[in-house]
This record gives sequence, C-alpha cells and structure tokens, in this order.
Amino acid sequence: MAASGTRSGSQDGALDGGVGKSRHRLPVGVASERLIFSSMGLVGQWEAIQSGLPEGWADASLRLTLADEGDSERAAALLGPANPGRRGKAISFSATRTGWPSPALVARLLALLDREPIQGELELVASTTEETRAPAAAAAEPPTLVAAWKGELAVLPDDWSDLYAEVELDSSDYLDRGALLMAPLNPSRYGDQAGFRFRAARRYGYGASSEMAQRCLARLDEEGVRGTVRVLWALSDTRPVQTQGPVWYTGGKSV
Repeated sequence: MAASGTRSGSQDGALDGGVGKSRHRLPVGVASERLIFSSMGLVGQWEAIQSGLPEGWADASLRLTLADEGDSERAAALLGPANPGRRGKAISFSATRTGWPSPALVARLLALLDREPIQGELELVASTTEETRAPAAAAAEPPTLVAAWKGELAVLPDDWSDLYAEVELDSSDYLDRGALLMAPLNPSRYGDQAGFRFRAARRYGYGASSEMAQRCLARLDEEGVRGTVRVLWALSDTRPVQTQGPVWYTGGKSV
C-alpha cells in the first residue's frame, strides 16, 4: 500500500510540474473559457445560428465575444467588409439574407478568423423577417449592382450600340472575388481605384452583351459584393467595317 501511495504522489507531482513549466499559464477560468470557445469554430457557430432562424428571415444582428481581448483589433479588421462595431472584446455586426453583408460573405469572413485562429462565441442578438422589416429600412438600402446597371441602361438612347462601363467597389477586399465573378466581361483594373472597367455591345462587336454583364453583376450581388456601376461612354448605331468595333482612348491606351 505504501508503494501505491508513493506512485500516486509521483503522478501528482508530474502533473504539477507540467503546469508549472507551461509557457502559457492561465487562470483556471480563462483556460476553461478558451476550451469552450474552441469546441466549435466560428463558421460552425454561424451555420448553427442560421439553421435556427425562422423561414424567410431578413436580417440577423450578431455579436462575437472574443476569448482574448488582445485579438479584438485583428478580428475587427478581418470583419471589415461587414462594417463591424467594437467595444472591448465584443464585436457587433449583421447579416442580410438577400442583401449586404450576405450570409455567404459572413461565413467567408468568419473563416478568416478561424484560420488565425481567433476564438470566440458568436451569438444571435436579434433577427427580423421580411414581414416585420420596416419599409423605411428597405428604402434606405443602397441599390444593388443589377438595379444600378438597369438604371444606367434605361437612360441610354434606344439605338445605343457600344459602351464602356465602370464598377467601383466599396472595399478593396472585394477585388479578388470580384475579378473572378466578372471574368466573362474581361474586366480591367484602372489606376489605384478598387474596381474594374469593361466594354459591352448591344448587338455585335467587341464587348460582352448587356445580358451577360447583368448576370455577372447579379453574382456580385448574391455574394454581398457592394459598389456602384456607371456608364462612362456610350455610342449609338455604330456600324463596324472590317473591325470589331470602335476604339476609345484613356490614359494614352486604347480600350
């Protein structure tokens, strides 16, 4: 029995020694909190919240409470496209089912935090449905890219044939994804602006069709990529002869 007691004491001593030599000595409460937060990633928590939202939900107000307040500045930066608010280790932002920031965008941003890794607890603060959303709030939302595109085309002459358009993005964070979604338009960067320019043709010639441009802009809307669309130049009733269409010059280069 004495030998058994000695062996038990040796094990306890080894455990105590392991804690004593740890490079990350944390109070018991902090250690427990980190274990709770790490049990599910932030993307998983967001998916769980979405599954509990009512059918036809419109907006979800979210609060992320970080395990370590020292991560708050980095977390807020990574969540930048969602326009978060920060107070201490609590970061507040929202998701909109059919607008911006979209559920898919929120998932991608939270995946960036998981990759760091930045641990925390994501909770639903409030939600609305399409029926309960205030009409004034809907009216205050900026127009979608598709709506802006239709508005630009509506003011062109009926016989427009060629145009040069610009999509200015609200954030440079959208550049990589925007370039991929707009690839069929052969978009080009311009200057230091966060955006792209492209050509479109109504009947024939060089440039994407207006329908293709609308589909690409719809993809941006679906993923919560926000910005503005404007037609820079337009020509009417051009008739190319042994050429693909008119040429514009900007900054000493043809487009």
